[in-house]
Amino acid sequence: MAQIGEERDFGAEDEGGLEQPSAGAIFLHKLAMRYTTIKDSTAPHTAARWIGTAVLFLIYCIRIYLLNGWYIVTYGLGIYILNLGIGFLSPAADPAADDTVLPTAESDEFKPFVRRLPEFKFWHSTTRAIVVAFVLTFFSAVNIPVFWPILVCYFIALFVMTMRRQIQHMIKHRYIPISLGKPKFKGKDDSDAGKEALRRDWKVRGHIERGKWVIGAAWGGTVVAQVGAEPEGGDVE
Repeated sequence: MAQIGEERDFGAEDEGGLEQPSAGAIFLHKLAMRYTTIKDSTAPHTAARWIGTAVLFLIYCIRIYLLNGWYIVTYGLGIYILNLGIGFLSPAADPAADDTVLPTAESDEFKPFVRRLPEFKFWHSTTRAIVVAFVLTFFSAVNIPVFWPILVCYFIALFVMTMRRQIQHMIKHRYIPISLGKPKFKGKDDSDAGKEALRRDWKVRGHIERGKWVIGAAWGGTVVAQVGAEPEGGDVE
């Protein structure tokens, strides 16, 4: 606290008492905004995104095979993707806690399947994890020597047990992790409905070719009109 008579340099204080961001913070903020813009622009291209991720994962596997190492990193990557997959296959709300989360009959209200982990976040997290694992292969400090067949067997066992539990959860609560759209129910046959409408709204129209008479009835009232009669002494051209 400034004492009486003490001079203070008010020009050195920030405007409004707020701390001004540094040049580095501004650069990082712009870089993050640019990254977010590019990431959001890929949202509509689902197939292209996953193809790119698959190619990236293939390159990573080739690098691991050529280096013959970094199996711990690969094992951690597999466990992480497996956890993401479980979130992708699970509903956002627990059906055991809320019985009205998912419809179980045709008479129930239609509700689309809402994932706990949306597809776009699943893709982004998977791709980011592959990139991080790829970068880690350039650091020998994380290349811990292990007997990789044990890791493979353990991962397969963990995958089977996890997916078995997930499938049992689907069977118990009667849901599938996809949304097929709102169900459509077939009504009365279109041909029968059309015939019934014609019988109700219109009477049968008959045409008399020789006299050129048209007998018509519309909406319950019969109208008779001579649209053309044969002239005397000759046929109508």
